[in-house]
Amino acid sequence: MRVAILGAGWAGLAAAVELVRAGLQPTVFEAARSVGGRARALETHDLQGQPLTLDNGQHILIGAYSESLRLMRLVGAAPEAVFLRQPLSLAFADGTGLRLPDLPPPWDALLGIAQARGWSWPEKWALLRTAAHWRLTGFQCAPMTSVAQLCAHLPQRLVDEFIEPLCLSALNTPAHEASGQVFLRVLHDSLFSGRGGSHLLLPRTDLGQVFAAPAAQWLQAHGAVLHTGRRIQQLAAQGSGWRVDGQAFDAVVLATPSTEAVRLLQPLAGAALAAWRAQAAPLRFVPIATVYAQQPQAQGAVLAAPMLALRAKPEQPAQFVFDRGQLGGPAGLLAFVISTSEGSRVQLQAQVLTQAREQLGLAHLVALQTVVEKRATFACTPALQRPPMALAPGLWACGDYIDGPYPATLEGAVRSGCAVAQMLCAPGRATSTPKTTG
Repeated sequence: MRVAILGAGWAGLAAAVELVRAGLQPTVFEAARSVGGRARALETHDLQGQPLTLDNGQHILIGAYSESLRLMRLVGAAPEAVFLRQPLSLAFADGTGLRLPDLPPPWDALLGIAQARGWSWPEKWALLRTAAHWRLTGFQCAPMTSVAQLCAHLPQRLVDEFIEPLCLSALNTPAHEASGQVFLRVLHDSLFSGRGGSHLLLPRTDLGQVFAAPAAQWLQAHGAVLHTGRRIQQLAAQGSGWRVDGQAFDAVVLATPSTEAVRLLQPLAGAALAAWRAQAAPLRFVPIATVYAQQPQAQGAVLAAPMLALRAKPEQPAQFVFDRGQLGGPAGLLAFVISTSEGSRVQLQAQVLTQAREQLGLAHLVALQTVVEKRATFACTPALQRPPMALAPGLWACGDYIDGPYPATLEGAVRSGCAVAQMLCAPGRATSTPKTTG
């Protein structure tokens, strides 16, 4: 069976790897010159003019991302080497905030909340009661419930210092707009998936080396064909198969962003495809900005930890900062992350430098580069109807925006790619009329 995969982000690469494992040799087309999609490396220079590899955005994984970790090991990217693993921490520079100990659940959460600095005992008790209620109700809530509504009874300090940062990091959507049900699913899978499920996995290397580049090398070594710098212009049905820019395939997987999938599908007739486009086209996307700055002449760690939470406000927008010098990068390099970012690059840089001075005591930081991923994630809102995996006979889609339990995360993308591969390899399913559930 000839399979074309359009897109070499994490979803497309995951689908390709699983298809190769099933004995197929897919052809992968990627519009960019490099693989990885929205988790890729970029090249720049440091303050001394030396070459410097950054990322298009600061990504983290968690210990519960089982499929991502499985595929990394499969293609030779050892998680133990490429990640710094640490228990979940949402601590601020002044030492306040939540740090979970390295214990099995639920003891890690219970003890972490009990020992959280800066929270009163009534506040801690309120969070413990709420967590117990969520667990007793199976981490379920009404579909239209927002995270803000889910947590409306919690003290405001807990909302500001725990719920909002956690919601932004997981869903990239403010609590008042974010889906309470997806938020609870993330909490369940991270806090109750076993010991280490909530651990933060901070990349020690550039994102290209975490999975994408090793996956591309593995695929080519196992017979798959990979074309980069090749944006597909036309998708057309032909008999029981499809033509991709005139090349014949039995099945096609759209592993592109939703906007690209809609573009390719626009000329094609059929009620099912029209319905799919009607779900995909209105998806609202939110940007993430990463401001890279460097402390001149730094010799060691600049921050007290590799990752710290920041107190975000309109004029100081960053929610997190990463000390890249503690993560394999040059000393003094910091990455400030702004979820749902607004404003120009110049404005964001100025605001972040002020924030660094006031919250971190860093008065001499120099901005290096600001990267804005305009369509970083979809807005994960309550009761959002995401498009399904199945489109037409022999035509499938995968990606973090496809219908599924996770928000726009690397794990969501990987699971979607693996699911498509499984459906393609199921007897009689590759080119048959697929179910329209995601």
